[in-house]
Amino acid sequence: AKIAEEIALHLAPGATITDVGSVKRAVIDAVGPHLPEGVHFAPAHPLAGTEHSGPRSGFAELFENRWTILVPGAADRAAVDRLATLWRGIGANVDEMEPDHHDLVLAVTSHCPHLIAYTMVGVADDLRRVTDSEVIKYSAAGFRDFTRIAASDPTMWRDVFLTNKDATLEILGRFTEELFALQRAIRTGDGELLFDYFTRTRAIRRGIIQ
Repeated sequence: AKIAEEIALHLAPGATITDVGSVKRAVIDAVGPHLPEGVHFAPAHPLAGTEHSGPRSGFAELFENRWTILVPGAADRAAVDRLATLWRGIGANVDEMEPDHHDLVLAVTSHCPHLIAYTMVGVADDLRRVTDSEVIKYSAAGFRDFTRIAASDPTMWRDVFLTNKDATLEILGRFTEELFALQRAIRTGDGELLFDYFTRTRAIRRGIIQ
């Protein structure tokens, strides 16, 4: 909001304002009220990147064949189309979503998985009976690949969770319920429940990828 207020007086009529953040509703609520009439606001979110941060972490192929989601709201159609052309010009596929739906989708596909990865690294560190070298040496691909995202920028992820609070809490609540059910099955030796759950979720995962 502060940045939008500062730049508002210097924006040319017809200018398009966009962003590249991972949460959209909070950005729209913060920035939109400060932009003058005649300036087009079309938020965007490129789903690309690595666990590394900063301009030196970029590379020419970063957005190639990756998705960029536009959240244009009531923005001028011509301005949105120009923005889409920009993203396609650097290799991205482009889609459009409503802000609240975007934030829910990203809570499922990105935000909560990151939180779980951070938590798993914390658990591994807490288990002092397992040495750091053993975690790395015997984790195969599972721990390394899954927790790679826990090396991401902590400032950004703090802000993601504070600004996408409702959606992430909804998904984490559902995740916690599922986890408790699996805990109970393991504790009681309910192999049938575990087998059925793993079979169903494997089929879901394969269907999503296909």
